[in-house]
Amino acid sequence: MASGMLFSDSLWIWRNPAKAIQKTEIQHWAEVEKAVQEGKGLVMLTPHLGGFEIIPRILAKHFQATIMYRPARQEWLNTIIEGQRSYPNMHFVPATIQGVRTMVRALHQGEAVGILPDQVPSGGDGLWTPFFNRPAYTTTLAAKLASRNQSPVIMFSAKRKGLGQGWIFDAMPLAPFSEDPIKAAQELNQALETTIMKAPEQFIWAYNRYKHPSGAELPPSN
Repeated sequence: MASGMLFSDSLWIWRNPAKAIQKTEIQHWAEVEKAVQEGKGLVMLTPHLGGFEIIPRILAKHFQATIMYRPARQEWLNTIIEGQRSYPNMHFVPATIQGVRTMVRALHQGEAVGILPDQVPSGGDGLWTPFFNRPAYTTTLAAKLASRNQSPVIMFSAKRKGLGQGWIFDAMPLAPFSEDPIKAAQELNQALETTIMKAPEQFIWAYNRYKHPSGAELPPSN
């Protein structure tokens, strides 16, 4: 159900970006402005919840945003998604070393970068950390990017109000991540849990957040 609704949200937002923005209630925007004014860039974290595709479009109305994505395996599908996501001030980079380098440069230039923090990273690019009391292979990229330039980090969400009623855009600033990678991954998952529990029925639970990616060490035994 959540997957179907999220797909419907995304499709409508892609095709009607201006109308979608008008249907969005903005909360805590002052937190975003405060973070941007620091001049150290901004690390944006956006989980797969509600109408998450509206978030970069709202942000791009105010500043440039470089967003990392994982290309679809089917080239034809990837072409469609990239075309639909195209929007002024939004720049998409693949989840590769080159993509990471592009995001680092953007942060050093004081720009914003976006990551989907609930995606399972490739083997070697994450750590096993509890997510709703189960070990989940968790990205370390968000903490690494933030630490390079002491960039502020904000967890964004776009909770669906109701069918056809729009979304509630919210911004939750996070405290600086710990220098300890394991603790930083735990902090990320705790922030994710807090955000998801605002509308747990709108999160894609069907996505296998607990899968074991190829090349990753085995998860810790209970």
